[in-house]
Amino acid sequence: MGNSALRAHVETAQKTGVFQLKDRGLTEFPSELQKLTSNLRTIDLSNNKIESLPPMIIGKFTLLKSLSLNNNKLTVLPEELCNLKKLEMLSLNNNHLRELPSTFGQLAALKTLSLSGNQLRALPPQLCSLRHLDVVDLSKNQIRSIPDIVGELQVIELNLNQNQISQISVKISCCPRLKVLRLEENCLELSMLPQSILSDSQICLLAVEGNLFEIKKLRELEGYDKYMERFTATKKKFA
Repeated sequence: MGNSALRAHVETAQKTGVFQLKDRGLTEFPSELQKLTSNLRTIDLSNNKIESLPPMIIGKFTLLKSLSLNNNKLTVLPEELCNLKKLEMLSLNNNHLRELPSTFGQLAALKTLSLSGNQLRALPPQLCSLRHLDVVDLSKNQIRSIPDIVGELQVIELNLNQNQISQISVKISCCPRLKVLRLEENCLELSMLPQSILSDSQICLLAVEGNLFEIKKLRELEGYDKYMERFTATKKKFA
C-alpha cells in the first residue's frame, strides 16, 4: 500500500476519530498512527498480517473505545495494551494468542471481548477483575476445563462453543449476571454438567448441543423445569 494512500487515511481519521484499514496485507501496525494517539476512538485493522503490536505506541491511545484486529497473526499482546483505560470493545478473533497479559484486568471499561479462534488453553483468570464486562467470546479455542474462579465472572454472555471442555466447576452457577451460556460442540458428559446451572443460577439460555449426550437426557435432569421457567420468562420479555 502506497504512502499517499495511507496518509489520506490518516488525515481522514484525524477528523473522524476512526481509523479503518482492512484487507490491505499490512504486516505491521502503522507507525503513522502515533500522530493520532490523542484523538482516535476506533481502530480497525482486521484481515491483515500483523504479527505484533508496538508497545511504545499502543498504550498511548487515551480515548480509544474500540480496537479490532481480527484475522491477523498476533501471537502475544504487549502489557502496554492494558493502559487503554477507555477501551470498551476488543476484538481479536482468529489470531494465534495463547494467553493474555497479566495486567489485562486493568482494562476497566471493557464491555465486549472477542477471542474466538485463538489458542487459549484455559479461561483467562484476568477476566474476573473486569467488572463491566458483558460479553465474552472464547469459542474455537483449546480450553479443556472451567475452574472455580469462573464464579467471579461478571459477564452476561459467555461463549465457549467448540472447545475441548470436559469439566465445569459448579461455581459457574454463582456468576451473578450470567444469562447466556454457550457450550456447544465440546466434550461434556451429562454427568459433568453441574445440575445447579439448571436449578440454581441466573442462566436462562443454555446451549449444549453437540456434546457427549442426547439433549432429551438433559430434560430429565432435576431442575430442568426451573431452567425452563427462566427461559420462557426471558423469551416473553423479548417477544
